[in-house]
Amino acid sequence: MSDYPELQQIIEGAIFAADTPLSVENLKSLFEGEQPTRGDIREVLTAIEAGCSERGYELCKVASGYRFQVKSRYAEWVSRLWEERPPRYTRALLETLSLIAYKQPLTRGDIEAVRGVAVSTNIMRNLLEREWIRVVGHRDVPGRPAMYATTRGFLDYFNLNSLDELPPLSDIRELEPNIEALDLGEELIQVKTLELSSDESPGDLLDDEKLDQVAEQVDVIQRNIKRMFNPEPDEDAQGTDQLAQASADLTENSKGNAGTFANVPADILNAAFAEDDSAHESDDES
Repeated sequence: MSDYPELQQIIEGAIFAADTPLSVENLKSLFEGEQPTRGDIREVLTAIEAGCSERGYELCKVASGYRFQVKSRYAEWVSRLWEERPPRYTRALLETLSLIAYKQPLTRGDIEAVRGVAVSTNIMRNLLEREWIRVVGHRDVPGRPAMYATTRGFLDYFNLNSLDELPPLSDIRELEPNIEALDLGEELIQVKTLELSSDESPGDLLDDEKLDQVAEQVDVIQRNIKRMFNPEPDEDAQGTDQLAQASADLTENSKGNAGTFANVPADILNAAFAEDDSAHESDDES
């Protein structure tokens, strides 16, 4: 095979120790002098892969090279070693990433045209920071928008060797009825309705007499407010007296009907009664 009798152990140790997947070229560069051939290394990798069949981990080939990883069927138990939860991605981020993966290269405008909404700057920044997408050029149109495509990091993260391994769009469409069952980190708007029993109508919930009282008193308040902000030049003094009298009547009528003004905005009431107080102060000074 080669001049390295422990070639398999060396390669195993290197893959275990590496933070990122190692390609055949990376593994070959570990040796000085007479290096093992690419065929020798691939033969060793095949033997290592076969030796993992009965283990809890496997040798996986991704876009960047080879790495050891826990078999997915054991993830439920192994994941308990870490307290922090895996990141959750919003529906908007996943849709944006999917469009780039299947239709690359795309500009931000292309994505917005398909999704029908603006693409958040945070989404594009997150994808770039995670090194899942990169700028591969600029479209030759006014503004020269950047064109985005996926990276090897994207393939590595999703355990893919190439874009050809992406699931066909036809398979994804079959999953659409079940998409609502997925927890994609976005809260859905809950529609709330008022339910009435069959022997109850909306009119039964209102007191007609009190409703008339509120409507009449709100009309008085509106007239008073109009006089405050739009007084007639020749009728200022007369308007002030009328406003004071109306406010006094309103105050008198409201006694014993504390609940009547429960739904009248406080600023409107305060404005009306404040004018009443100023009118009384003017009378006292005179």
